[in-house]
Amino acid sequence: MTDGDWRNDRIGSAHRGENPTVLRRLDQGFAVIGDRQFLPGYAVLLTDDPSVTRLSDLPRARRTAYLAGMERLAEAVERACRRLDPAFRRVNIEILGNTDPYLHAHIWPRYDWEPPELVRMPVWRYEREEYWRGDRHALGPRHDGLRTAIGEELDGLAAE
Repeated sequence: MTDGDWRNDRIGSAHRGENPTVLRRLDQGFAVIGDRQFLPGYAVLLTDDPSVTRLSDLPRARRTAYLAGMERLAEAVERACRRLDPAFRRVNIEILGNTDPYLHAHIWPRYDWEPPELVRMPVWRYEREEYWRGDRHALGPRHDGLRTAIGEELDGLAAE
């Protein structure tokens, strides 16, 4: 199955309560904070079924629920990031599926303080070694306030 690292079974570990990135369980998935936080607030909506590889795999009602969860997570990230950083600009939402084989949606907050050559470009243009690897931008205890803020926004949106 796995070697004990929750990253090798993100969805299964979320179901088992072993995935430390889970913010909230949503109707058709798990809202998680991203492993890399070079853009603070980066989050992902994971499907709750690892056999679902694309949006069109879901029956219409589940698809609609998944997209509603994606929108809720995006709004929660937007609200939390706007509250925590006055340079917050917007969120970008992407469903790519090119690396991980299960359905997931990326929620990327964008900021005015980003390098000028990158602020209007896809986040995938950020240099791999500096931003995507190593400890500098790894999720850690310093992101606890951000995690809490996004979770509170998710809860508030659910209550509306």
